[in-house]
Amino acid sequence: MTTGLRRPKARLGSLLAALAIAGGALLSGLPAHADEPSAGAAGREAPRVDLVLDVSGSMNQADIQGRTRISVAQQSLNDVIDALPSETEFGIRTLGAYYQGDDKAQGCLDTKQLFPVGKTNKVEAKTAVATLRPTGWTPIGLALRGAAQDLGKGETTRRVVLITDGEDSCAPPDPCDVARELASQGIHLVVDTLGLAHDEKTRRQLLCIANATGGTYTDVRTQEQLTEKVKQLVDRSNDTYAVAPVKTAGTDTCESAPVLTPGVYSDREKFSEHRVYRVPVKAGQELRASVSVSLDRAVARDYGVLLQATSTAGQELVRGTDAGSGRTDVVSTGLRWSAAASKGYATATTTATASASPSGKPETIVCLVVSNSAAGQPGVAADPGLPLELTVDLTAASPAPDGPAMGLGRGWILLLVLTLAGLVAGLLFGWIARWRIAVWQEN
Repeated sequence: MTTGLRRPKARLGSLLAALAIAGGALLSGLPAHADEPSAGAAGREAPRVDLVLDVSGSMNQADIQGRTRISVAQQSLNDVIDALPSETEFGIRTLGAYYQGDDKAQGCLDTKQLFPVGKTNKVEAKTAVATLRPTGWTPIGLALRGAAQDLGKGETTRRVVLITDGEDSCAPPDPCDVARELASQGIHLVVDTLGLAHDEKTRRQLLCIANATGGTYTDVRTQEQLTEKVKQLVDRSNDTYAVAPVKTAGTDTCESAPVLTPGVYSDREKFSEHRVYRVPVKAGQELRASVSVSLDRAVARDYGVLLQATSTAGQELVRGTDAGSGRTDVVSTGLRWSAAASKGYATATTTATASASPSGKPETIVCLVVSNSAAGQPGVAADPGLPLELTVDLTAASPAPDGPAMGLGRGWILLLVLTLAGLVAGLLFGWIARWRIAVWQEN
């Protein structure tokens, strides 16, 4: 009896081994899932960010959650440095950090590189930040020029992140004029400003600097907000540094809207406004679009952003939405659409709005509508509008996921292989179990 029971176990092992080999052979024919480096990435410049930190005397004020402004900034910078992506070239420039005398003319020259832009030694960078003590004046304009030199020139977008608690106390040069000067040089420089003080003069100046270069302004109230915002800006430099956003201006109707081709665009949208853009989509193409709206001023809780693709007749084709409740200062959403994915419900409209493209292929005009449901807190200015960044792409249309014979590829093949393997294994185990019982009964 014992011998009879061992025999089926040995045969069972052989059968399972054979099944494993067969399954492995089947699975080996499937395409590999291993990630491959994207084409052209090796020869591209790295994203470059220079953080300009105000270390003037007023940074000693303790009015952010009971802590001094400089200590809040230092803690946030430590967190940001710890989270830096490995590919980012990051540097730090100070203003008002070293000169301790009373000569204002000399103090207004006080801007220096604390840490050069490049691959960051995180321990050295955090040690340098920890040594800073609020000292002098606020030469923002001069510091912006220095930051542009720190970042150098190139084909990719460079980003300056300015953290300050007040307006420039050393003009000339006026920082708004410097920002316009840098923007006019065509060096792909974006300046984002973060204000630790909340007076109207400072807000206007920081908004002016950001607007001149296509950047954003954020009114900072807590350390957590400062940390998250700087991290977002560093991450954004990784996402968009290779493509400088093109300024555009959406309209309130599709007929008068600007025509967009694949690319990245920047615009501004007032509270609860709708901005419309047009995108020609050829037969066989799929439209992919995404939008991010930055809440660069104090807004009421509960807000959202809506991105719609509609026909020129106003029929909605597809939509994407995102919502927040005061815990984030960027809301983003996206969509994808093609005539093939419409399942016929938009056929009449798209046929009516189709035109002939220069290539001779039929073309459908799709209207992209960006809407927001944000409302400003009391006393918050509505102008200029909230900064938005719109990305448009056109690719070969992918088949609808639930269509017949859609060739979803390895997903379906893998499911089929696993089903067949399970069926075969079930039959084998059933036969082996019956055989073992028969042997046991004979013994």
